[in-house]
Amino acid sequence: MIKRIIYSLLPIIGGAIVGLITSGYMDYRDMVKPPLSPPGIVFPIVWTILYILMGISYFLATKDNEDNKELDQIYLLQLLVNFMWPIIFFVLEMYFTAFLWIILLLILVIVMIKELLKVNKISGYLQIPYLIWLLFATYLNLGITLLN
Repeated sequence: MIKRIIYSLLPIIGGAIVGLITSGYMDYRDMVKPPLSPPGIVFPIVWTILYILMGISYFLATKDNEDNKELDQIYLLQLLVNFMWPIIFFVLEMYFTAFLWIILLLILVIVMIKELLKVNKISGYLQIPYLIWLLFATYLNLGITLLN
């Protein structure tokens, strides 16, 4: 039960830490952005919601089986890749590398959703907004890569 709680809180804790790390580097306002780019304030709101959904999803998926190693591995790996993206994009300003990195994240999230759907349909469905947002973020990343 302790592992379930810790793993469920990891997205919020990790997201907050990455937010603190990257906050001094974000120059989103100064970038040339593609059409449909939202204002910067939208990102922390959306990511907070998505991180909460990730935690709930993991918690629900492991309620009957806390020892699903495959699910744990893909969940933790996609979180690590997720937390590294803003560092690559904002801190290192490696936009094309960040684009490739977000493609990797998309693949991992699709695999994670498939694993979640095997054990708990609701858990899998809770990740659909994450996937949709990542597709939008991929578009933004590519647009910024091409325009800057």
